[in-house]
Formats: sequence, C-alpha cells, structure tokens
Amino acid sequence: MADEHKQDGKMDMQAMMELYQTLGTPGTPHKLLERMTGSWNTKTTSCTEAGKPPVESTGTCKQEMVLGGRFLHQEFAGDMMGAPFTGIGVTGYDNHKNKYVSTWMDSMSTAIYYFEGTADPDGRTITQECLGDDPVRGPMVWRSVTKIVDDNTHLFEMYGTDKSGKEELMVEITYTRKQER
Repeated sequence: MADEHKQDGKMDMQAMMELYQTLGTPGTPHKLLERMTGSWNTKTTSCTEAGKPPVESTGTCKQEMVLGGRFLHQEFAGDMMGAPFTGIGVTGYDNHKNKYVSTWMDSMSTAIYYFEGTADPDGRTITQECLGDDPVRGPMVWRSVTKIVDDNTHLFEMYGTDKSGKEELMVEITYTRKQER
C-alpha cells in the first residue's frame, strides 16, 4: 500500500503512521552495531606519504547506542601526525534505504562527512562510501570498511581514491575492548 501512494505523496494518516513506525523500529542491523558498544583502546596506523613508513599512534574510544538503539554514537580521542585528535561519529541503519549510514566530524576539519553502504551477508563487515572534496587531492571517494573480528576486537580501514583512480589505504584502526578491572 505504501508504494502505490509514494509517487503522489498521498496516504491515509493511519497507514502513514504505521509505515513510519515500522521504518523507525530498530532491527537486526542495529543489533550488529550494538556489538560495538563499550570502551576501547585504539591503535592507529596512518599511511601519510608514499614510500615512507606508516605513522602509528594510540587512543581511546567510547561507543554507545543512542535514541532507543537506533544509532551508535562514537567519541574518539588520540593523536594524528603528532597532534591531538578528537572525532565524533554516528552510525545507523536506515530501514527505508536498507543501508548503513554514518557521519564523521573531527578536530582536523570543519567538514561533516556522510557515508553509506551495506554489510556482507555474514553481517560482520560493513563497507561504506563517501564522496568528498579533499583540499589537497581534489574530488575523492573514501571507502570505509568496519570488520567485527569478535566481541572484543574490531578493525576499521579507510581507503581513498582520487582522480587518478588508484585506491590507497589511508588509515587502519584496531579497536580492542578495555577490560574491566
């Protein structure tokens, strides 16, 4: 019923409210995100320049589900290229688009990056893309891959493809759950 009225935007109020309620209810994809809640130690490897060794740093991250289990909110703190670095991310699953969606903001930029993508059939790997305009390299496609290794480890990889068409690994972050004492 929803699809037949979608084009003209007409639907009776009851049917409309039922549709919004259904699309607004967290489901299995949100449970996948919930597995990443908690406090984490991070190890970051940044590939800064071709031919030079990657730069390693450590940090911390706290992740929690917000808005009734609809979104995973992340607060990250560490350093990047020798300077203090903080970031905030929000990841959810859009039931209407059938896609994972994320935003990212950090202390090295004034931009808000928007990613969207899907999970592998096993539900342990989420791959998303973002189109952006890098101030040095120009228009780029960023591809993020989040792999849930187990309940205490997940891996985040960020790749960049500039106008040359060559994809390069930019950042890899290993998240290890902090053990309670």
